[in-house]
Amino acid sequence: MERSAIADLFLFTMSHTTYILYSKKIDKFYIGYSSDFSERLKYHNNPQKNRIWTKRGIPWETFLVINDLDSSMARKIEHYLKSMKSRKFLIELKNDPQKIKALIKRLN
Repeated sequence: MERSAIADLFLFTMSHTTYILYSKKIDKFYIGYSSDFSERLKYHNNPQKNRIWTKRGIPWETFLVINDLDSSMARKIEHYLKSMKSRKFLIELKNDPQKIKALIKRLN
């Protein structure tokens, strides 16, 4: 069944989140984006359903959440943060909300 243009527009404009999770167990960050962050976090922390890399880091804690993004911007931020490969940058981003605003402006 094909999605309609209206459905595509709805999915594009609905609120998305770029998120950063942290696992003390493996001392790693995970960066992702979702249209339903709370459900995605439950998935990452569910050993029965999670079949991806994050399973080994359970439990995951929310480190940083950037809300109210369209899907395109959420993906751009996710890609940018992953490309940085910098723990220091993620910590600076969390500690300085102005850096988040500057990042969004830069990627717009």
